[in-house]
Amino acid sequence: MKRILLAVIALALSFGAKAQIESHVKWSYAAKRISPTEAVVFLKATIDDKWHIYGLDVKDGGPIKTSFTFAPSKEYSLVGKPIQPTPIKKYESTFKMDVTYFEKSVVFQQKIKLKSANAATVKGQLEYMTCNDQKCLPPEDVDFTIPLGK
Repeated sequence: MKRILLAVIALALSFGAKAQIESHVKWSYAAKRISPTEAVVFLKATIDDKWHIYGLDVKDGGPIKTSFTFAPSKEYSLVGKPIQPTPIKKYESTFKMDVTYFEKSVVFQQKIKLKSANAATVKGQLEYMTCNDQKCLPPEDVDFTIPLGK
């Protein structure tokens, strides 16, 4: 009986801990065909007020930069690297370096070369770190799936 009670308490605490995880970024995805065998995928971050995420080009020794890993596929290949709009650049004393970041929202893009004109699905994972003026949250990994219609 004692074990059951302890298990119930542990389960209740784990649900409570899960509810306390902070998240200040929502991700959404879209794709657009630009020719029968080319497309662009869009990965949009909508960021809560007073928070920011870092750009693709943050140097080592600083915060975790936003990055994208695309799953290998027989349906498509990547054309170049992901691109970003012009970020805010600022010296952050916490990291003792200039960093690039985005507030409110940002849309990253990746060009895709399709192996055929058929429908395809782009899958992968992104990593990002969220900070405000007082703290940084641990980096998050988010899986994504972006369908490309015909």
